[in-house]
Amino acid sequence: MAKFVYLYTGGQPAATPAEQEKAMQEWGAWFATLGDSVSDMGNPFGSSATVSADGTAEGGTSRAGGYSIVSADSLDEASARAKGCPVLASGGSVEVYAAIEM
Repeated sequence: MAKFVYLYTGGQPAATPAEQEKAMQEWGAWFATLGDSVSDMGNPFGSSATVSADGTAEGGTSRAGGYSIVSADSLDEASARAKGCPVLASGGSVEVYAAIEM
């Protein structure tokens, strides 16, 4: 099995404590459907900076909000598993990257 990175982008953050609790339950339920394929649940991202040859600017340009690492037999399989991700319901997306062993 290969490892794949889910990069969560966009979406709307939960505004109230009740919405935050509901969102956490939805994420927990989705991770449960992935079972043992999850090797790192990951974390949401906080503040960011973009570094270029011209210098460093505050704020990221990719709108990335967090990541997870999963195992799957193929990119197609990893992508299919991402279709139930809660970020999709709030207008976000999941970018799926194959992690290359070094």
